[in-house]
Amino acid sequence: MIQDMPKTAMHGVGALALFLTLGLVSLAGIIAGAVAQSPVPIVLGVLLGVVSLFCLTGFFVVDPNESRVLQFFGTYVGTVSEAGPRWTNPLYSKRRISLRVRNFESEKLKVNDAAGNPIIIAAVVVWKVVDSARALFQVESYENFVHVQSEAALRNMATRFPYDAHGAGEVALRSHTDEIAEKLKVEIQQRMEQAGVQILEARISHLAYAPEIAQAMLRRQQAAAVVAARQKIVEGAVGMVDMALKSLSEQHIVTLDEEKKATMVSNLLVVLCGDRDANPVVNVGSLYQ
Repeated sequence: MIQDMPKTAMHGVGALALFLTLGLVSLAGIIAGAVAQSPVPIVLGVLLGVVSLFCLTGFFVVDPNESRVLQFFGTYVGTVSEAGPRWTNPLYSKRRISLRVRNFESEKLKVNDAAGNPIIIAAVVVWKVVDSARALFQVESYENFVHVQSEAALRNMATRFPYDAHGAGEVALRSHTDEIAEKLKVEIQQRMEQAGVQILEARISHLAYAPEIAQAMLRRQQAAAVVAARQKIVEGAVGMVDMALKSLSEQHIVTLDEEKKATMVSNLLVVLCGDRDANPVVNVGSLYQ
């Protein structure tokens, strides 16, 4: 696998000054040959000028967070990453690679989650190139490679987890966003090694049930919420009834037999668990009438 080979290039200011000086020398030689009517200084001056102009084509500029990949007739020579004006062999081809942080949002993909329910999912991926040689030579187009492989990783991950957690400790797409984001980042990064790309962050940006089951899943969620609320109400009501019976017994306020305890428990549960306000009934007789 081709990997980055850092290459040091001559500072461009010194190289520019050198070749401009050679250009002036060649011009002076041509003038001197013309004055002396001698062809030798003129020929040498022209040759020196041509060489100076040709060498000036090796001058290039590297911007911050950018690299230049150098090739010599198809052979990889090295990568220049030092910012500023630089000079190298004019026969080298110089290809620009950006090392800046980039991000994109994937298309909204329709996939089936672990439970087989169709969902719509999308993700935001933040990435940058860390190996210019691999990005340029190992894949056809590293930008397109990042997009396609990120969507493939998102599809694969979405099929391994359910949309909602149905059991204690179960990891779900909707409820465990940080854990899912970390798993997605790791999965995309595994696919990016050969392209010389580092994934900085990957996070789900859109998550919803597919339209054909959205209404049914909404009713299911509402039913689950009602059941959970009723369960909490019943647990609280049982605790209050138990506390009431214990307080009556410990403080010797009234002594109830098992039948009356059952009646009292039934009445209290109806009052506490009912979804409407209870209508009080005043008993003016005895407890057994």
